[in-house]
Amino acid sequence: MRSSRDGRRRGRPVLRQRDAHAAAAHRPGPVRGLAIDLGSSGTRAWVPGRGPVACGPAGWEGGTGRPVRRGRIVDPASCAGLLDHLADAALGEHRQDSVIVLSHPVLAGREHRVLAGELLAALGASDAVVLNSASAAAACAGLLGGGPVLVVDMGAELTEVALLVDGKVVDARQADAGLSDLEPRSLAAELARSVLDMITSMWHEDQHGAVRGALRRGPVLTGGGAFRRDVTDLIASCLGAPVRVVPDPSTAVVRGAALILDSVLASSGAGAVSVRPVRLR
Repeated sequence: MRSSRDGRRRGRPVLRQRDAHAAAAHRPGPVRGLAIDLGSSGTRAWVPGRGPVACGPAGWEGGTGRPVRRGRIVDPASCAGLLDHLADAALGEHRQDSVIVLSHPVLAGREHRVLAGELLAALGASDAVVLNSASAAAACAGLLGGGPVLVVDMGAELTEVALLVDGKVVDARQADAGLSDLEPRSLAAELARSVLDMITSMWHEDQHGAVRGALRRGPVLTGGGAFRRDVTDLIASCLGAPVRVVPDPSTAVVRGAALILDSVLASSGAGAVSVRPVRLR
């Protein structure tokens, strides 16, 4: 695996809404919504009451012109077109009564987050929420808040480990390599070693016992790597701790984002979406 990026202490809130309370004073609350996971290997979207939406224009998946690589937006124009396509399919042309939630990698830089916010604003929804993927995955697992949680996201081009305490990311590590970078014969060993190195690094810097508490609860495993039993078993063996595998781990982030969308719509009086925390195995 490539070397891990040093984690940084995090304390940012789970949600960042742009003037949501001020906006509510001037117009009716949003009644519809769309959750989007803009990933390196593909884009997933979820609509309240309808479930998953087609993942972008035909030919985008697996193409050389993908707008997101290594968890970062590299082609803003193409990304804008993709988001507009998804918003049209889910919400139609008029979106003033809607909320759009977009997830990003935990250690996405400020430039990426600002760009993602600008692309969301251009879609014309009444409100936009940008949140990190670890918080979304924890929400999907029903573990967002109420103690320390480790989220391990093993994707196509990134591997991330995030430590959340009471719903906030307080530490994170990232390796700029994922499933698509590894040889099949060595994939399980290299992926488990990378995850173990990142968790060990967190352990050494943890002054409050949060990592230990999260390990006792069991790390939450998401992303394509969590489909591999050899990977999950090896991680559990190396850590000496149980692991929690989210059902259909490749959609955990978008389903968790939909749960957070649920709370935003419920606070506006729009009701709840048909997504609930899942049982982990």
